[in-house]
Amino acid sequence: MKREVLPEQREAAVQQLRDVGLRVTGPRLEVLKVLRENSHMEVEEITSTARERLGTLTSQAVYEMLKHFLDTGLVTKFDRPGLPAVFEMASEPHHHALCTRCGRVANVAVQAPTPSRKGLHGWHMTGTELVFKGECPDCRQS
Repeated sequence: MKREVLPEQREAAVQQLRDVGLRVTGPRLEVLKVLRENSHMEVEEITSTARERLGTLTSQAVYEMLKHFLDTGLVTKFDRPGLPAVFEMASEPHHHALCTRCGRVANVAVQAPTPSRKGLHGWHMTGTELVFKGECPDCRQS
């Protein structure tokens, strides 16, 4: 089932790819569209959703696209211990909540603490990742 893409959305996606030096292809545009519509998706979810719209697409092709998208800063990856990683469009810096039962991930807007310099002599910090762990509302009800 193909969904209609508004011309301005398509043009924005085309420009995103060009801005980071990637060739514009139908599969790349579709994967970007899927990620724009859904956040925190596993590779297999991205592949099956895009495949429904395109007719054919391999997981390997999506892995390659995601690697290029990560390298150019178009998407971000969140690693879930014991579960497949999830991907989302890059956006303002944020942190995550992770359901320890089902693996659901949600964005959390919170200011990360600044680490104490004590015990970190010689370290050069390049980022902070704060993960809140617990049970999502669905798992709490079951």
